[in-house]
Amino acid sequence: MPNTDLLPSLLYKINENQLALEAGILELSNWVEQRGSAEVADNVRGALAAIDSNEEFIKMTIAVLMTPY
Repeated sequence: MPNTDLLPSLLYKINENQLALEAGILELSNWVEQRGSAEVADNVRGALAAIDSNEEFIKMTIAVLMTPY
């Protein structure tokens, strides 16, 4: 397999890891909020918004890269 064929798979796996980290951090922000730190939890969710806003573009780009010529 040429190295160029590995790039889409690598990006896909990195994106999977990013989404898993997002989910875990969201769980932690919920835990923090339940313990009275709503402002901190809101700040964390605000930071995670970038992942949400970029997710569709990343998925579409990876799909294009994985499409055979």
